[in-house]
Amino acid sequence: MTPSSRSCWLCTRPLGQRVEWHHAVPRQKGGRVVVPLHPICHRTLHAHFTNAELARIGMNRDVLCLHAPVARFLTWIAGKPPDFHAPTHGKGR
Repeated sequence: MTPSSRSCWLCTRPLGQRVEWHHAVPRQKGGRVVVPLHPICHRTLHAHFTNAELARIGMNRDVLCLHAPVARFLTWIAGKPPDFHAPTHGKGR
């Protein structure tokens, strides 16, 4: 299922007051397409993937969701309200 423009591209929960725009392929790698994310989802992506990895993955959301730490995050965040915020932990933490 593809998330609508009213939902987060990563977690598919409804968007809240704060929306961040993520370049699926980083700008430094030539990306132009942006997708809406919750701030916590945006930070999670950048905590677990380098720009080079994000460039290779591109718009393939399924690959991101299958990454074990992101999959755990998605399970954890699923029941949280749209504007929920918590510290984001990156690789090795």
